[in-house]
Amino acid sequence: MRDVVEAALNRADHFGVSYADVRVEDISREVFLLQNGSLRGDGLQFSSGMNVRVLLDGSWGFSATPEQSTEAAAAAAEEAVAVARASASLGGRVVHLAPTDVVQASYETPIEEDPSAVPLEEKVSILLRCDEAMQRDDVAARMARMEFVCRDKLFASTEGSRIDQRIRYAGGGIAAVAAGGGDSQIRSYPHCWQNGGQFRTGGFETIRELNLPAAGQCTAAEAAQLLRSEPCPSGTFNVVVEPSQLALMIHECCGHPVELDRVLGTEESLAGTSFLTPELLNDFQYGSEEVNLTADATLPGGLGTFGYDDEGVPAGTTPLVRNGIFAGYLTSRETAPIVRAPAGGTMRADSWSNLPLIRMTNVNLEPGNAGSLSDILADTSGGLYMDGIRSWSIDDRRLKFQFGSEAAWEISGGRRKKMYRNPTYRGVTPAFWRSCDAVGGEEEWSLWGFPTCGKGHPPQSGQVGHGTAPARFRSVQVGGA
Repeated sequence: MRDVVEAALNRADHFGVSYADVRVEDISREVFLLQNGSLRGDGLQFSSGMNVRVLLDGSWGFSATPEQSTEAAAAAAEEAVAVARASASLGGRVVHLAPTDVVQASYETPIEEDPSAVPLEEKVSILLRCDEAMQRDDVAARMARMEFVCRDKLFASTEGSRIDQRIRYAGGGIAAVAAGGGDSQIRSYPHCWQNGGQFRTGGFETIRELNLPAAGQCTAAEAAQLLRSEPCPSGTFNVVVEPSQLALMIHECCGHPVELDRVLGTEESLAGTSFLTPELLNDFQYGSEEVNLTADATLPGGLGTFGYDDEGVPAGTTPLVRNGIFAGYLTSRETAPIVRAPAGGTMRADSWSNLPLIRMTNVNLEPGNAGSLSDILADTSGGLYMDGIRSWSIDDRRLKFQFGSEAAWEISGGRRKKMYRNPTYRGVTPAFWRSCDAVGGEEEWSLWGFPTCGKGHPPQSGQVGHGTAPARFRSVQVGGA
């Protein structure tokens, strides 16, 4: 592959480009899906190819090919140059890149157990045990899933960087759907079923740590209990949000609005723009003093963890909100100079066939001083505990939102008591985060993975992480439907 990338860079340099980079990738994905005891989604999928990105006359050009040969690399470089020339002829803003160090480096996700070394029979056996544990008369559908991904990437640029990476992640989950009386209710473990389960960078140890079969009976029982529960009451309540649900809130209302390409309007075709415009930087009360948000691509196990982004910028940390004040953006080498910031190391593509975009890494709500969940509940006089993810909706500027949980629990006497079905809550992003008056401590903090974050046109799926502890929000609008 070294010859391939050099052929592409040499050909691009021949046309006088100011910058060029090449990315060669091999991607393997293994998916197992069990539905009501039948294996539906087993299979090993491969994808490989390369791309060339060039900057000529202040404009970008890009070309990708599934071939990994010196001839294909040179041809891709020529096509990328032609695209850049056509783009430059249209005028527009001239691209300037923030500086970054030239590196010769390699990075590999640490794993304890290679998924490819685990027998097929053992993988299927785990899913079958999950299915068996969820069997009961009032459960109409049982699902269990696991997935393993390995991405080998070689990056090279005309600046001299040469970077090898192997990124590996794994995950899985279960769900039970109870049905009866014209209604159905779902309960997932350990994360939203639409998300595919809980994901982390790592190997098969991720599945072992989740211990999915042990959660099957409780998951099914709670789905059945939801079917018999009363609808969630409507009104204004103090709300305690459990970590996986709060991770979704962080994703939609905190992570997406700080993507600088979205802010600048250069990427808005999927999921809109942002209310966090540049004049608000360092001068906007985003949340209460309890709210501290950080993007961190170096966290062990985070789904948004890597060594270098797809521009060759090293993984790092970026403060986004400090003591409630909006403090930073997720940036690329192109956008960082516009807000006088260093390149943030957040540019990633979902495959060799697509351009990199600004993507969330691990966007985390830092631990607070409220102690354990028990401490927060004991300090909450009445209210609701929102548990799990069922639905989400947000406007094109990431301001107005409504989220649905799988279940809600009445908080009474400092404890969770009565269960409710179909809970939703809604609000306006900064007002919601300003109402936060308690964030759990480190003992309650957990890291959640979202493997299919959508962005771009054509759409790309990104892998991102969110760490959080449970938190309390005052006077939240809750609806029962």
